[in-house]
Amino acid sequence: MARTPTGETPFRLAYGSEALIPAKVGLTSYHVENYDKSKNDEALCLQLDLVDEVRAAAEQRLVRYQDLMAKHYNSKVRHRDFQVGDLVLREVLSVAKDASQGKLGPNWEGPYKIIHGIGRERTT
Repeated sequence: MARTPTGETPFRLAYGSEALIPAKVGLTSYHVENYDKSKNDEALCLQLDLVDEVRAAAEQRLVRYQDLMAKHYNSKVRHRDFQVGDLVLREVLSVAKDASQGKLGPNWEGPYKIIHGIGRERTT
């Protein structure tokens, strides 16, 4: 099945050709009925020569897809400015979590009070 980000099947990106159902299953297809070893070998060599171009095109589509997903995600994020004296929560990272509490442990710790700002000051 072709993936949305790349537009190609993982099999084609790995092996350079489309996957076919084996003839043992009993389902005949155009490829099985019109099989010619010499033509098949030529076509396979041509596909293997072009596999780098297919991978490059898939990589470009993947980058475009990731940019669209990032743009969509970032459009939903609200910018917040914190002032001195605000109360904030800090996320507990997985390395700092208490292993004895398991997955039911707290995800946030605090509240903490902002006592001074770091970085760019905003003037309005």
